[in-house]
Amino acid sequence: MASKKRASDPSQTEQNVGEILSRTDRFIDKYWRQILTGIIAVILVVVGFVTFRHAYLVPRERSAETAIFPGEHYFAGQQWSIALNGDSIGNYIGFEEIISEYGGTKTANLAKAYAGICQYNLGDYEAALKYFKSYKTTGGLFAAEVQGMIGDCQVNLGHVKQGIDYFKKAASKADNPTLSPIYLQKAAIAYESLKEYKSALEIYNVIKKKYPDSQESKSIDKFIERAKTLSATN
Repeated sequence: MASKKRASDPSQTEQNVGEILSRTDRFIDKYWRQILTGIIAVILVVVGFVTFRHAYLVPRERSAETAIFPGEHYFAGQQWSIALNGDSIGNYIGFEEIISEYGGTKTANLAKAYAGICQYNLGDYEAALKYFKSYKTTGGLFAAEVQGMIGDCQVNLGHVKQGIDYFKKAASKADNPTLSPIYLQKAAIAYESLKEYKSALEIYNVIKKKYPDSQESKSIDKFIERAKTLSATN
């Protein structure tokens, strides 16, 4: 019969612990200056960041919010040029200036999306695309709308395939019975412009099956029949 393993000797365990503590003490005695310097450095970094945030970032964000407020009114009124470039009396600097002056703030990021929409409605699709692509998405339906606007820009610039990709992304990102069928229909119509009728038909059928209560679904049968006819003759 195998002998039982002997229990550890309490005195030996205490000795081992004592040795570890002794080594720790010697290490601290030897390197206490470096350790203290490291701790102070971490504290200074944390204090510096908190001070920078409250003394600079927060007031700057508030200033940006104040600056953009009149622009949102011009934007809502579809006064695209004034919203983008500012008013003539100097009370509002415009989305473009807000992006430049308050770079790095959440408000400046939002101004990029606004500026893109303004440029799109003014017919400058290249400029609109630049702003939309520089906008850092935070998710939600607005992010899906930006993806859809990128698709619109690409199609208007003749980059139809790229536009279709963005319409599909917008539909997926929105995941919404109101917005998703809009972007899917845009993708299908774009496919039709490329004479890719089978691809268009697939998307029309998705709209009919997945979003039967949508506005687009009310007239989807005529689009399906058209795509079927064109697909059969091409």
